[in-house]
Amino acid sequence: MSREGLAVLDFVDRKTLIRIVAGFAVAVLLLYLVAVGIGIEEVTATFRDAQLRWLAVGCLSTLLCLALWGKAWQVVLEVAGVGVPYRKLVVTYFAATFANYVTPLGQAGGEPFIAYVLSRDTSASYEDSLASVVTADLLNLLPFFSFAALGMAALLWQATLPEAVEPLAVGLLAMALGVPLLAVATWQFRRPLTAAVLWLVAPVARRTSRISLAGVRRRIEELRAAFERIAEKPRALVRALVFSYAGWVFFALPLYFAAETLGLTVDPLLVLFIVPASTLAGLVPSPGGLGGVELALVALLVAVAGVSTASAYSISLVYRLASYWFALGIGGIAALYVIARN
Repeated sequence: MSREGLAVLDFVDRKTLIRIVAGFAVAVLLLYLVAVGIGIEEVTATFRDAQLRWLAVGCLSTLLCLALWGKAWQVVLEVAGVGVPYRKLVVTYFAATFANYVTPLGQAGGEPFIAYVLSRDTSASYEDSLASVVTADLLNLLPFFSFAALGMAALLWQATLPEAVEPLAVGLLAMALGVPLLAVATWQFRRPLTAAVLWLVAPVARRTSRISLAGVRRRIEELRAAFERIAEKPRALVRALVFSYAGWVFFALPLYFAAETLGLTVDPLLVLFIVPASTLAGLVPSPGGLGGVELALVALLVAVAGVSTASAYSISLVYRLASYWFALGIGGIAALYVIARN
């Protein structure tokens, strides 16, 4: 097996594997205990007349979401001067998504690893890969906040914002203001930040031959040059943004289809608020936010959509089956394919 083929899976050392297995075990146990608390029979009853065609539609929506975000990736990479056929890149994107979804806290900072997978599976340098991944993630934040704001506006139009969801609404507002400001500040003060990084690295470089200040400085300069190449082509970034918005629509729709699977209906405008708000719970230290996202969805669906606790719990399970477990399965197949083709 080639070194490139191992790139997708070589992050799994024994310690990481134990954390992954433990994360899944704890999250599944938590979900089981929640089901017991609600009432297994009551939860089971909500699936009695389930219409699986809506679950299939939800899975298809997730597939389209990832395909569109992979296309946004390709556009950003082309701006960085890296041409990768879409049919190859989209498989790499699915494989990287799999790695991100199984790694604890992967959703909170998987960009370096995804960039590593991309650089090993394509002709892109690590710096260009990281710049493209970070740029694509920042572009994805715009629809994230736009849809959250639209859903929040719908809530305020219909009534007052439920007290139970106020912390999540405040969190979304803080991110909407803080993330763009942080990105702008990082770019504006990139030279002082570079000096600060080199100052922090200097003591380590003096104690080991594996790290050199010259090497770190070169890496930072290459990364900065990659970002500058991307920033010079705003029209291409607008194209990527279109794919990001379209991807977010298909990312949110599985929640609507999950409710339809159980014979229930959730207002699509509320879906646009609930999905981004529940995504904040994905920052919990479990694979893909497993457990945290489901509990957040239950709280939001009960408070915002007015469904029963048992129905909210069942909707969250169906949604995660279509949006998380399905993506995990497809991504796992893609990871194996990436290994095989290398």
